[in-house]
Amino acid sequence: MSNNRIVRLPASEQIPAIMSEMKAAAETLREIGWGVSVFGSARIRPDSPYYALSEGVGARLAKAGLPVIAGGGPGIMEAANKGAFEAGGHSVGLNIKLPREASNNQYQTHSLTFDYFYSRKATFFMHSAAYIALPGGFGTLDELFEVLTLVQTRKVPPAPIVLIGTEFWSGLIDWIKSELLFNQLIGPHDLDLLTITDDLDVVMSKIETFCADFAEEREVAPALPQ
Repeated sequence: MSNNRIVRLPASEQIPAIMSEMKAAAETLREIGWGVSVFGSARIRPDSPYYALSEGVGARLAKAGLPVIAGGGPGIMEAANKGAFEAGGHSVGLNIKLPREASNNQYQTHSLTFDYFYSRKATFFMHSAAYIALPGGFGTLDELFEVLTLVQTRKVPPAPIVLIGTEFWSGLIDWIKSELLFNQLIGPHDLDLLTITDDLDVVMSKIETFCADFAEEREVAPALPQ
């Protein structure tokens, strides 16, 4: 029998565990207030300019009083947590148990561990006022397109969605325009949901302005997508 065999538990056993993970996350997030989720690859090395950008945005969010919520792993996630942690802010890690990510990064003031991507991903959307995506692979694209879908369909409140890395993201945006927009598979204003930049001043201006304008309209307690 192969050691790589995946054992699938019945839903009746999975659901209580998923609910427990989400409840623990909601209790933690209630303590820290509205945060900003940062998505990006675990494979980005510390000598990458994208690592530096993620660390920089984590620090600036923390200095602005905004908790940083990242995936808890290495790469972009580590950089965002590190920037927030070293700036003295709240640095939340949503750690997922994966064979390739044997340990969580050390820059977390609040650490949550998940067995299930389902509950982990829902937690990102549970208590975020804004979203930032840096270069990443399938996981980052999954998170990005889910938040775009949730905001587009009003299942979560309107929120800034910022892509950092114009060179990296430009091909994807061109494809969205030439295929999705051209074929009327998205609306004419759906791309307005995104801001694409390399300038952290633009990132912070977008997020801080939004958070200042809408802070009083948001409930205190974490809330799942409708």
